[in-house]
Amino acid sequence: MQDILFDFISKYVSLTEDEKKALLSLDLFHSVKKGTVLLKEGQKSKESFFVLKGCIRTFYIIDGEEKTTAFYTELDALTPHSVVKNVPSDYFIGCVEDCILLISNTDMSVEVNSKFPKFDIMCRMLSEELLAKQQIDFDEFKISSPEQRYLNLLQKRPDLIQRVPQHQLASYLGIKPQSLSRLRARILEKSKG
Repeated sequence: MQDILFDFISKYVSLTEDEKKALLSLDLFHSVKKGTVLLKEGQKSKESFFVLKGCIRTFYIIDGEEKTTAFYTELDALTPHSVVKNVPSDYFIGCVEDCILLISNTDMSVEVNSKFPKFDIMCRMLSEELLAKQQIDFDEFKISSPEQRYLNLLQKRPDLIQRVPQHQLASYLGIKPQSLSRLRARILEKSKG
């Protein structure tokens, strides 16, 4: 798992052996079981997550119904808004699959970034990339129909179709599970015709 992490980091900054050892000494790697809730609505946390293996999701519970807003898979990072603003979370984060996560907290990040300024640079680069990606995703979602959203998902993140339960996928697309079934059938018919 550490090789996956170091390969990822090398896209942004190069690390010395001492920096690698310092990172590994922080005990960041955690195996987390499917179904585990990492953050609950109303909970305060200082933890950020980086997915090495598996899938986590963010979701709200509105009128007793789960509304999935995002999925994070291999090499995706998630720092909840509540961590940045130091307020209770307004959503949940849960494991869709068994995961291996790198979990850091704000205190640890401050210490590492002060000792190794490279990490601060890398975190800024990652944040800028993530912000741009989220804006594009949000814009695409707002201007597309459910069918277009599903086709975009098939094109950009086809692994989610197999990995994520249908009701979570439907919620993420902003539709009911029955509508997702009909939509898939319609797309299958079009591809045959």
